[in-house]
Amino acid sequence: MVDRGEAYVLLGLRLGRHAEGLVDAYYGPPELKAQVDAEPLAEHADLVAQGDSLIAELHDGWLRDQALGLRTCAGKLAGEEISYSDEVERCYGVRPERRGTESYAAAHERLNELLPGSGPLNERYQAWRREVTVPAELVVPLVQDAVAALRDATARLVELPEGEQLVVEGVHDEPWWAFNYYLGDLRSRVVINLDVPTTYRECVHLAGHEVYPGHHTEHALKEQLLVRGQGKIEEAIQLVPTPSALVDEGIGETGPDLLMDDELRARLVAAARRHGLDYNADLAEAIAEARRALRRVTLDGALMIHEDGASTEDAEAYIRRWALVSPEEAAHSVRFVVDPTWRTYAINYSAGRELCDAWVGGEPDRFVRLLTEQVRVGELLDAHSDGH
Repeated sequence: MVDRGEAYVLLGLRLGRHAEGLVDAYYGPPELKAQVDAEPLAEHADLVAQGDSLIAELHDGWLRDQALGLRTCAGKLAGEEISYSDEVERCYGVRPERRGTESYAAAHERLNELLPGSGPLNERYQAWRREVTVPAELVVPLVQDAVAALRDATARLVELPEGEQLVVEGVHDEPWWAFNYYLGDLRSRVVINLDVPTTYRECVHLAGHEVYPGHHTEHALKEQLLVRGQGKIEEAIQLVPTPSALVDEGIGETGPDLLMDDELRARLVAAARRHGLDYNADLAEAIAEARRALRRVTLDGALMIHEDGASTEDAEAYIRRWALVSPEEAAHSVRFVVDPTWRTYAINYSAGRELCDAWVGGEPDRFVRLLTEQVRVGELLDAHSDGH
């Protein structure tokens, strides 16, 4: 009888042959991947049947949540009719909601205060961004400096596995801003899309999100503790359309703020100045805080396209208006939400942050649990509704 964790891995690998990028990382037994690679390409209906069979064998728990995400993906490939909102909920455990634009308007009011002057707010914000955007050739060195500072802070929070390591590289022409390719054996390749204008504060955020205490930290710890320590083979594969992706993004979004203190902030400012940047950390942080509510705008754009049938042009116009981004950045966001692999993924950044933030409640020990345990999205939802 096939182990249920192994059956989950095999289903994920088989689905990955149909959807490029669906397998974010695999570092489990090489013979399982070799087995799938040697098989004939599975029929979509067979993948649906495998998903149904696996779910029927699983008790209510983390692995069943994950399997439901894969079953949903298989159903889409097989031509099952399902609404976008249902697809998102079945993949990630959270239903996308439209909350109106009141919070966006309030964010604009705060940004008006932070960026005084004449002319439309969008123009003033873009002008400020142009002033603080770092040259593309400095992005990777600045991220590397931030990674070093954040690693020291993370090591004070949780014991990092001995031998963990990473590289940071620049890339071009991708639908995302940055990506962590977790390679297994406690190693990551972190890439930054140099086509996207990036400020120094955003370099710091990307370093925290992708590396310490974000994706690299989580994957290395779970490989060490859960895969090697407990034999949980299901943790040796990272799959895009599953609830663990929401937790991953929530960790990446909340972790850097949890680490930030005066010592770390001073070290980051000093790093910017070594590269000749006049970095106003207080203003950059205030603007980032004001913009946090605008994180949901891209999800609104996805709902406009996939639920309302809006054109990509209308979605781009909406994103430009409310997210205060350039036409190129709005087009980049829309490219992400229409990409076949990533179309449902936008919810993970906003909902992941909100739910993980509520679950952690500012307590470092609870954040460490996110890094080291299989926490279900349902647990995060319960904490959010209870106002933990």
